[in-house]
Amino acid sequence: MSKETEKQRWQRNFADLLQELRVAQTGVQILFAFLLTLPFSAGFGETTPFQRDVYIVALLAAAGATAMIISPVAFHRALFRQGRKPELVRFAHRMASGGLGFMLVAMVSSVLLITDFVLARPIAFLLSAVTGLWFLTFWMALPFARRNWGEDDIDDDEDPSGLTQD
Repeated sequence: MSKETEKQRWQRNFADLLQELRVAQTGVQILFAFLLTLPFSAGFGETTPFQRDVYIVALLAAAGATAMIISPVAFHRALFRQGRKPELVRFAHRMASGGLGFMLVAMVSSVLLITDFVLARPIAFLLSAVTGLWFLTFWMALPFARRNWGEDDIDDDEDPSGLTQD
């Protein structure tokens, strides 16, 4: 088995990021589409000013997530065949992380909007907080707690860019 070159590693990192972004992109686009249609539904006129404010937060967060998660594609187009894969991977990593942050806000805001519409506000706040903690557990706490899980592998050490090579 031959050791991968630095160029191959950057290419693999970029391919891994693209796969991750495809999953996130689908989810955020479905949520964004739902939020775009919501004001045109019959019951939207019955919302309170608080619910409309929460809706705006959810909508703008979903738009922000969509922009950040799709931005590596545009960046790749701009840098195509310029041999700048390390820069592209670092940028895509930052955009994916920021996009997930916006997606978290969009998801929790959407839960708050809907639960506040159908339940008492204190219960809506409680369920939204639990939802936020649930996402943070799976998106941050567990991954960071498991960063050094398993056997050490020389190829999985961090590179100078600060990205892990997995």
